[in-house]
Amino acid sequence: MHATHAIGSTVPTQQQTPGKAEAAESSSRGRFDGTWWIWAMAGTLFVMYTLVSLRLHQRMFTSSYDLGIFQQVVRSYAEGHLPVSEVKGQDFPVLGDHFSPVLALVAPFYLVWRGAETLLVVQAALLAVSVVPLALWARRTLGTLAGAVIGACYGLSWGIASAVGYDFHEVAFAAPLLVLSLTALGSGRPAAACCWALPLLLVKEDLGLTVCALGLVVARRGNRRIGVATAVAGLVGSAVALFVVLPAFSPSGSFAYWSLVQGPGAGGGPGAAASGGGGLLDLLHQGTIGLVTPQAKVTTFALLLAPTLFLALRSPLLWIALPTLVWRFASSNQLHWGTSFHYSLVLMPVVFAAYVDALVRRGTSGRGLRRHLAGSAAITLMILPSFPLFQLVQPDTWRDGPRVAVARRLLAMIPDGATVQASDHLVPQLADRTSVGLYGSADARPEPQWVMVDTWVPAGQRWWPGQPLGAEEEQQRLAADLRSGYSMVDVQDGYVLLQRRK
Repeated sequence: MHATHAIGSTVPTQQQTPGKAEAAESSSRGRFDGTWWIWAMAGTLFVMYTLVSLRLHQRMFTSSYDLGIFQQVVRSYAEGHLPVSEVKGQDFPVLGDHFSPVLALVAPFYLVWRGAETLLVVQAALLAVSVVPLALWARRTLGTLAGAVIGACYGLSWGIASAVGYDFHEVAFAAPLLVLSLTALGSGRPAAACCWALPLLLVKEDLGLTVCALGLVVARRGNRRIGVATAVAGLVGSAVALFVVLPAFSPSGSFAYWSLVQGPGAGGGPGAAASGGGGLLDLLHQGTIGLVTPQAKVTTFALLLAPTLFLALRSPLLWIALPTLVWRFASSNQLHWGTSFHYSLVLMPVVFAAYVDALVRRGTSGRGLRRHLAGSAAITLMILPSFPLFQLVQPDTWRDGPRVAVARRLLAMIPDGATVQASDHLVPQLADRTSVGLYGSADARPEPQWVMVDTWVPAGQRWWPGQPLGAEEEQQRLAADLRSGYSMVDVQDGYVLLQRRK
């Protein structure tokens, strides 16, 4: 437009100088075609994630497994020592449970605000920030509309929503690292992709296998030296964590979760599946047909790909999700198979990066691209009401039940620094200022100064590790405590508060 005007005009009356004209046009583009809206979208998602998490905690729907544990870990780092968790057992060394030293990065924030809220806000920030590189990549390669739709679909995806709706987890750190790594790989920067992936070794022990898979994809794409080196680093990192670090800290002397991939009744070591009791057959079953049965596994896999209209299958980047899918579907823990909790969080960056990569490789544009984006948005919105972000539009989310006020009053009677045993959802409320373990757990600190129990926990919720006692056992235990040195301080609306007599 400017060139045409310059050729067709011979009188420079009141015409802007070229420098000013370019500056004005650049400013206009910055307002309408810039990236500010991507940051605004991430900010909006941050507020949404934060509100869901904080309201769940304020309504006492958070739990000892896992918010209580992670709060004790971060508190340990903030106090200058290696992490321990009373929820896992008396002075239990958490580096013997999972290898996640990245949690030390939360400690400075925890020193500013000591409470579970700090962990929840940090998690919300990490997840919201992960939207930005993905949306920028989609915008750069597919256009502004694609950046907006894909960024929003990722930010509202059910895997992220499930994580936001269930406590705090260390894998929140994996989301921005994976997105940065995958967007770099998709943009033809393999060295940067590998550099962003390597810190995943400090997030959790199994993510070294994800790093290994990414390295193999890099090698397959042509950069063999960097790719193979990254794959080896990931494999070695996981091996060192699983076979050296975790056993060194674990009270049992081995990684506690080997039994999950060895079938029922398997032993605790990595070689136990080869011993009797059908262990080898169980392992063979889990590694073959067991990966796609029962139906819950197929449903989860279908829901992972549905927001991408299954186009993610056409990208080699999807191979990076394989290690997580294998360990989850080979696990004997049924919770790993479904769509609840945080287990799908690390898969969402991979699936959506594969989606962008597939669209770019297909050269999708124009009307075809708009159809794909409309389909992705429609499926995301259809799934959304089934997952925790939908709580933002439900009236009950913004109301505290009467029992919450009762619980807070009783919790306030427990002094700072006390030793406590408490029910599952009460632990995160106390972990910032007391030494608190689970009431009824065989590994809890014996004879605590205070006991607080919620006796109205429904029977259907007592299967969780955070509820080690059934209702009848709990009543018997409370009666025994009253006979053996505890006094009744208060009882109201199902909450029981005991104090040990001096």
